[in-house]
Amino acid sequence: MTNFKVGDRVMAFHHIPCGDCYYCERKVFAQCPTYKKVGVTAGHEPSGGGFSEYVRVMDWIVRKGVVKIPDNVSYEQASYIEPVNTCLKGIETLQIRKGETALVIGQGPIGIILALLAKRAGGRVITSDLYSERLTIAKSLGINEVLEGKGDLLSQVRGLTEGRGADAVIVAVASNALIQLALDATRPGGRVLLFAQTVRSQAQFDPSSVCMDEKTLLGSYSASVDLQNLSADFVFNSG
Repeated sequence: MTNFKVGDRVMAFHHIPCGDCYYCERKVFAQCPTYKKVGVTAGHEPSGGGFSEYVRVMDWIVRKGVVKIPDNVSYEQASYIEPVNTCLKGIETLQIRKGETALVIGQGPIGIILALLAKRAGGRVITSDLYSERLTIAKSLGINEVLEGKGDLLSQVRGLTEGRGADAVIVAVASNALIQLALDATRPGGRVLLFAQTVRSQAQFDPSSVCMDEKTLLGSYSASVDLQNLSADFVFNSG
């Protein structure tokens, strides 16, 4: 833990794992029972009070989950540490390699972060969204290959990838109906990452896409304590 003093500006993660349980030993931190406990609160159960003047940071968060903010970094910029960590974890789970084509479905704030990190990993990034305004923002940030989600997305992606489909696809929209589309837009032997399916439900998709076409269906949820320093450095030095 960094040594802090009165007056320091800090960002506190709201979830930090214990580091010792079955799941932590296997680095599946988001499944740790301690991780699932909200560690920052203003006294309103279970986790309310985010706009309070003072909040209480629990002891296990203080030990492992508090990041000092440099003087030249604003609170607004520092607030991206946790979402960037979460997205970086997803990109590492997907294992995008240099030169691969990655399709990111959904260009809300999180989808844009995922696209930028996929580009940072060396991928050729294609994005799609139903709203042209979001695609305009993505293009302003250097994501130049954008597709209108209202069109025939599958044909467009295949047209950009010599008919194969993308090497990796990220579903950054909380719609189970997009899972099959993502699988269809992925080349045989490629990978699909579900990043926004956080509500327990059921989804329909063709299981032969996974079995016969050897496509891998992956999931990634929340942040990784192992990426804490890397995500903070990325945020602090990207403004």
